[in-house]
Amino acid sequence: MYDTNVGCKYHEEGVLNRHYHGLIWTDSFLTFVKTKPMKHLTILVPDGENNLSSIVGTYKIFTRANEYWKKTGKKELFNIQLAGISKKVEYYEGLFTVKPHTSISVITKTNLIIIPSLNHNYQNAVKGNKAMIDWVRKQYKEGAEIASICTGAFILASSGILDGKSCSTHWAVEEEFRNMFPEVDLQTDKLITDEHGIYTNGGAYSFLNLVIYLVEKYYDRQTAIYCSKVFQIEMDRKSQSSFTIFTGQKLHGDELVRKAQTYIESNLHEKISFEHLSSKFSVGRRNFDRRFIKATGNTPLVYSQRVKIESAKKKLETTRKTVNEVMYEVGYSDVKAFREVFRKVTGMSPLEYKGKYNKEAAV
Repeated sequence: MYDTNVGCKYHEEGVLNRHYHGLIWTDSFLTFVKTKPMKHLTILVPDGENNLSSIVGTYKIFTRANEYWKKTGKKELFNIQLAGISKKVEYYEGLFTVKPHTSISVITKTNLIIIPSLNHNYQNAVKGNKAMIDWVRKQYKEGAEIASICTGAFILASSGILDGKSCSTHWAVEEEFRNMFPEVDLQTDKLITDEHGIYTNGGAYSFLNLVIYLVEKYYDRQTAIYCSKVFQIEMDRKSQSSFTIFTGQKLHGDELVRKAQTYIESNLHEKISFEHLSSKFSVGRRNFDRRFIKATGNTPLVYSQRVKIESAKKKLETTRKTVNEVMYEVGYSDVKAFREVFRKVTGMSPLEYKGKYNKEAAV
């Protein structure tokens, strides 16, 4: 049998081979090898009506990864525990109940923490899980790595350890997240971020891709491939851009910017001059741009592009119009420029997008 964690071969009956790869192993080190403790994985169970699927899915995949390692002659890598601040948490109006293995208060040391996705009232979720947030911050400072799933990023960001770091979450909560955590570098185009022992992912069931990513990182590529086949999860996805529905960022108090947004959205066919638009609202161009970026997170140009591309996406999804027809209808006359902006926003060409989401038109 061979323990890949330490590079030491030994026989099933426990007779150790002291000469391996040119090294001579001492009795004390060989004793350490045989008794080396497994890592600890904490899957959090926050209080509140949150989402059950990411807890169950994460538990099942890591458990299967452990089983696969045992079958291939290795020791289980993780001791997997669900942990919370309550003895049980109800989901979906009491239809399901989770009883965590333990309380976070008794876990003094863990190696990896998974924060599941939350339901829609994020400020309440943060207030109701303050003890958990404090515990996450403490564990990270003491060396634990942390992964947040989808909107679990709200709990992670509330700990302060995301400030100045990159993060992803569901595209639908981008504006609310930016307003609550302006110090975090939010990148909703990315499916997974990996920075300083912190992992985050995009929305909904894309958490499966994050879990497979973590399995590969902690176990190995072969185990990740095995789990991806068992659970039928596509490996190596990088972006959630093609799933994004751009609805505009309007949870701000700048009335001038709101009027500018309405003008942009109502004049899709035009090539808008932002110099003219700023003068229309009696404000200098530099000040206009500054206010627009502060309110929406985008420059007026990028906002206009995203509005046009969102309109183009809907036309490609629901009509038999050609790419060129759609391009003209959303105010582009240069095919190359349209394709470049479309790919930048969605991660695919207009033709690829049409083929993926409009099977009827592709026939």
